[in-house]
Amino acid sequence: MIARNITDRILDSLADTPVVLVNGARQVGKSTLVQKIASDHHQARYLTLDDAAILAAARFDPAGFLSGLEGPVVLDEVQRAPQLFQAIKSSVDRDRRPGRFLLTGSADVLLLPKVSESLAGRMEIHTLWPFSQGEISGVKETFIDRLFAGSNEFPVQPQAEARTLGITERIVTGGYPEVITRPSESRRKSWYGSYITTILQRDIRELANIEGLTDMPRILSLLAARTASLINYAELSRSSGVPQSTLKRYMALMEAAFLLRTIPPWSGNLSKSLVKSPKLFLTDTGLAAYLMGMNRAGFESNRTVYGQILENFIVMELIKQAAWSEVSPGINHFRSHTGQEVDMVLERRDGTCVGIEVKASQNIGPGDLKGLRALADLLGPKFVRGVILYSGKETVPFAGNIHAVPSEALFG
Repeated sequence: MIARNITDRILDSLADTPVVLVNGARQVGKSTLVQKIASDHHQARYLTLDDAAILAAARFDPAGFLSGLEGPVVLDEVQRAPQLFQAIKSSVDRDRRPGRFLLTGSADVLLLPKVSESLAGRMEIHTLWPFSQGEISGVKETFIDRLFAGSNEFPVQPQAEARTLGITERIVTGGYPEVITRPSESRRKSWYGSYITTILQRDIRELANIEGLTDMPRILSLLAARTASLINYAELSRSSGVPQSTLKRYMALMEAAFLLRTIPPWSGNLSKSLVKSPKLFLTDTGLAAYLMGMNRAGFESNRTVYGQILENFIVMELIKQAAWSEVSPGINHFRSHTGQEVDMVLERRDGTCVGIEVKASQNIGPGDLKGLRALADLLGPKFVRGVILYSGKETVPFAGNIHAVPSEALFG
């Protein structure tokens, strides 16, 4: 069983918080993780709302259902009975012992109306994503913490023989536990096809309580082709033939089901002319590649599309690592109206920032530094450093505390 790097954070939460929720897409390993925590560390009873009888009981009489449970309990796929959240709140208000409820959900409760509000101050939320590259290799990545610590050492971790994969192969494989066990491209495609059908026909239908979701697969493929781009609803509406209001609703549902992730623009509360549009990413590049109809050879022959999917891959790896890093930075993007941009701005709570650019090339020239230099000038002393992740093999220093770093250093 592959260890999850977020486990210690969840255990810390269970030690002092009454309710802990592990959010994440279906099939990322939430059930496996919480069952292991329940048996090895927490001695909790495990119940899943995918069981029809348990789901019926939880929906019919949430308070009565909870009153019949003794000791710590794991409730899997709790979003299927949102009535439980108010009952859990009442139960916790009577007994605030830590670790009483360990929940999992395949829908982001922060995007569901009134659900997260009922447990404000009583619940801590962790997001479990598909496997990070470090998890697959048995490494707990510390790349983010080394960036903020000022380290100039970015070693590329040696990989186990079975995982000596190049970046492109990592991208098209993705990180879903089921997929990484499938060696052939055809078997991975088969899994992704079934997965999309299940998500759209079950989870999103339950979230929305509506019919008529036949446009969603086509829209999701359209979005995959625009990954790592600024969201332009007018252009998406024209291309899809779907009204903007409907498109926005569909995208919100996809984000709630952890198929999409948007990265907000960085502003730093500065009175500067900055682009305010978020950027769009799919949460797994294997899924994105499937939706785009691309494989390894396709990406390697189309460098523009490869640059997009590479940025998506690195953004999601950093989002995963942020979940267990000591710094736990916010992740934004930077773009000025004059065209200066930085792919990612990692911002610590004290306002200090690291800028990260992603380049598919093995060579870095002066033009590749423009965005980071513009960000450094804007931030002044709050600019910790700039990093260009590229396809080369050596860490190369540039002026102004900017370094070119091999992309594979991410995995250590």
